[in-house]
Amino acid sequence: MVWKHNLVTLADGRPRCGWVSDDPLYLPYHDDEWGRPHRAPNALFELLILEGCQAGLSWLTVLRKRAHYRKVYDGFDPARIARYTPKKLERLLADPGIVRHRGKVEASVGNARAWQALAEREDPVDFLWSFVGGAPRVNRPRTLKQVPAKTRESEAMSRALAKLGFRFVGPTICYAFMQATGMVDDHVVGCTCAST
Repeated sequence: MVWKHNLVTLADGRPRCGWVSDDPLYLPYHDDEWGRPHRAPNALFELLILEGCQAGLSWLTVLRKRAHYRKVYDGFDPARIARYTPKKLERLLADPGIVRHRGKVEASVGNARAWQALAEREDPVDFLWSFVGGAPRVNRPRTLKQVPAKTRESEAMSRALAKLGFRFVGPTICYAFMQATGMVDDHVVGCTCAST
């Protein structure tokens, strides 16, 4: 995607990254979530699933469906999702409140099972954060063009997750996940949310 402006100033007069709008879901997502470190297991699992569901769509589309996802996906509890039956999958595929893509719905259940298997061996939070050395990486791009679609770290995460049986975890999805969870902070210079 190409943005015309690196920063946008909305009704409150504060400059923000040029990709955000004053949508009542998008604005607080940008200000309070994106680029902020998440370490709660279910929050990380939720964002990993939702980033996979977003593939080929706008994030705002998925963000508008997130509350319904939380309801029908049992609060993104991986233990419960891992036990979903074929009958439950068919109900999900018929639900207009989520992205009804068979591959993505099936992958969400498979990813819950992979998450559970990973959790038996090591802490999934530590595992995911290990790709950035356990601490947030603060980038401060001057332009949106300087924000990468993927990095060596997201490629490594993608390979490792795929090896564990996760799907819809390509390098670009993994980088978006890293941004969403605050593993990396790509707020552009001048954005009111830029920490430094």
